[in-house]
Amino acid sequence: MPASAPTIPAPGVAPVPTPRQVSATDLRLVPGALVAWGIAWWLTAAGARTALVGAAAAAGLLALMGMLLLVRRARPPRGLGQCVLVAACALAVLLGGTADLVARERGGAADLAGQGATVEVVGRVAKEPVVVVNPWSGASDSVRTALDLTTVEGRGVVAPGGGRIGVLGDLAWGEADYGAEVRASGRLLPAGPGDRTVATLVASGPPVVTAPPSRALGVVGVLRADLLTASDGLPADARALLPGVAVGDTSRIDDELDAALRTTGLTHVTAVSGGHFAIVVATVTALCALARAPRGVRIGVTGAVMAGFVLLVHPDPSVLRAAAMGVVGLVGIGLGRPSRAVPALAAVVVVLLVLDPWLARSYGFVLSSVATAALVLGTQPVARRLAPWIGKGPAFALAVPLTAQLACAPVLVLLDPSIATYAVPANLVAAPALVPATVLGVLATLVAPWFPLGGVVLAWPAGLASWWIAAVARFFTGLPGARVPWPGGALGAVALALLTLAALVLVWRWRHVAGLLGVRVPWSRGSGWPHTWRTAVRAGVREALAARRRRATLRLVAAWAVVAVGAVGCVVIAWPRWIAPAGRDVPADWAVAACDVGQGDGLVVRTGDGRGLMIDVGPAGDAAGRCLDDLGIERLDLLVLTHFHADHVGGLGAVLDGRQVGRALVTGLGDPAEQAEWVLDDLADRGVPVEVAEPGAGGTLGDVSWEVLQAGSTPGPGASGDGRPRLAEADGGANDASIALRVVTPRLTLVALGDLEAGGQETLDRTLRARAGVPSVDVVKVAHHGSRVQSARLAATLSPAVAIVSSGENTYGHPTQEALDLYAGVGAAVLRTDRCGTFALVVRDGALAVAGCEDG
Repeated sequence: MPASAPTIPAPGVAPVPTPRQVSATDLRLVPGALVAWGIAWWLTAAGARTALVGAAAAAGLLALMGMLLLVRRARPPRGLGQCVLVAACALAVLLGGTADLVARERGGAADLAGQGATVEVVGRVAKEPVVVVNPWSGASDSVRTALDLTTVEGRGVVAPGGGRIGVLGDLAWGEADYGAEVRASGRLLPAGPGDRTVATLVASGPPVVTAPPSRALGVVGVLRADLLTASDGLPADARALLPGVAVGDTSRIDDELDAALRTTGLTHVTAVSGGHFAIVVATVTALCALARAPRGVRIGVTGAVMAGFVLLVHPDPSVLRAAAMGVVGLVGIGLGRPSRAVPALAAVVVVLLVLDPWLARSYGFVLSSVATAALVLGTQPVARRLAPWIGKGPAFALAVPLTAQLACAPVLVLLDPSIATYAVPANLVAAPALVPATVLGVLATLVAPWFPLGGVVLAWPAGLASWWIAAVARFFTGLPGARVPWPGGALGAVALALLTLAALVLVWRWRHVAGLLGVRVPWSRGSGWPHTWRTAVRAGVREALAARRRRATLRLVAAWAVVAVGAVGCVVIAWPRWIAPAGRDVPADWAVAACDVGQGDGLVVRTGDGRGLMIDVGPAGDAAGRCLDDLGIERLDLLVLTHFHADHVGGLGAVLDGRQVGRALVTGLGDPAEQAEWVLDDLADRGVPVEVAEPGAGGTLGDVSWEVLQAGSTPGPGASGDGRPRLAEADGGANDASIALRVVTPRLTLVALGDLEAGGQETLDRTLRARAGVPSVDVVKVAHHGSRVQSARLAATLSPAVAIVSSGENTYGHPTQEALDLYAGVGAAVLRTDRCGTFALVVRDGALAVAGCEDG
């Protein structure tokens, strides 16, 4: 059949429009980026030799595919080009990572850290010093920072540093300027597999500055310091949040505000995320457009401003990552061209992983990548779907936080096993304030050094915008159900991802779902609210009800109700913790409960209805008190405080409030002295009798008996002048002065080890072995939150059925894999509060079981 000639429209007749060509999203770089990510993850935990072998194998594979492509270039095998691209990305990451690993191994820090050597290091301050709370004393007397090492000297050897080390030092480290070269001494501790830092230096004294920061970083330091001065007069929340929003300085944000930001998904406002760079780039681009600057000038000005902003917030890897992601996100959303934004994002991921493979293990990098991909791919489709219902402007405003939150939620549950219920509305309400807070905050930073009054004038509106963000965070945090518990770990993340995907499919294809249910939808796709609904709203409620009395609509509502009830039923059956917080569904016959108090200890043994024996009360806060409330404990027959470190006694006030305490048992060593003093004062003020523990002491509480197996320093006889028990003076050995307690109930036997170190555990092991027959133990509270200092002899002697590890978010690596493997190796089921939350042990039909823990 001959080809038809082109149709020429008749005069006065418009030609038939051809369908609009939609550019497909270019995904060719995505597999390469994903493979590069996986290789970088593996590479950072591998040795340099293994990495070299991997790089050689990748190079050989790439060469073979390249030769095949040349030989078959006339008709290359399908998919070969894609394989070459993936192999090239993998090889690039392998080469970059191998170079880093070789440099780390050639440096002396890793070897000296493995020996626990005392060293002297020289390096440049690579992170802003952050004051941290000492978990033992409860005082803010420590500082964390990082050094890019130049040299390290120890054990008679001077060697290149070999990378970055973390530093834990005293408050004098807080005065170290970012970028300054310093000399410091201390003990090197090894880093864990995959850690970005080579080692951690526990500094023995203040740093000695050997060279100031570069001129550019010195100017940046002045700018940041003057912003703090300009914002001094603002209200408390504004004063705390403005430096974080403007330049990423979170030094003024207290724990309460930080928790509110986390609960509402607003931590990105102080994390120098890609959104900050997008705001800066958009503002500069708009100003250049108003000035009608040529394209070349726009590019140059925007690039210069971006580089300056990177310096202002410090050029850490996370900042460089945020800058790249912000530009990609802005291009994808602003231009509506995901077809270009996706390959740009994939290329940025590969380049960043080549430069810094350790980003593959960074949750910040994961969240930035996922959020950026969701924004460039999902914002426009979601906005188009919402526009007919709420209008274009509101649809776009809602689509941005909605797509970002849905994409990031499965990753966030790996950090915190819960769902931020109000994250989307909180971000939506706070979003209008983020732009003025960022732009005016940056302007105040730039103006304050040379025109202080101008800096104050700019800081006030920026501060008010920041205050609004803080107020939004506090408001939504105070609402019921602000944080819904969710199973943690990989299974929880996968479950949430699948549930999110199912919900999106259900909402996106709701007409199809309605058709499967036999329901006819009486309005067309994309029309938004039915015309009759709009008419009915205008006419009044009575006409609205009359207009919508249609059988199809009723069937649709009924179908949706059935689907909703079914979904809720599945969730209730599958994940009871999603409905009720851990601890509130503790069975009535519980015997022992491990309270989730964060990084600390809080263990409760049931001694009767509404009564218990408690061992330690966790760090400051109300976690231990809330746990007792959930357990229904109204009276503590005995309160044991194993030692006076803050992570074991900080929650005392919440435990004592509204409860009767029969007596308290404390260690005989008053270390730290300040902690011991206020604990004894608080107990005396509440009228709680206090006794000092001595080995062999014990008693009976109903059908529960207890015995002190070991206790620390024995004080002199008698009491102090004010009637309080006399304690031995602090000697720095608080951990090994912990009370080791044995508790026997009708159904199980428990041994709690406090924070005993190696010496204390070995002493206890000898004591137990010296007895006539080693007593059987069902449950052990593992010493010192599962630190690596554990006695294999003691673990074998006790051989418990269950090992409880009480820990939370911390920077000490607790619990260590060595401790977990040790107790698993003696046949114990290891249960962790950082994964389980609060859980209880029960004994039924002679078998020990756990309630409330799905992931130990």
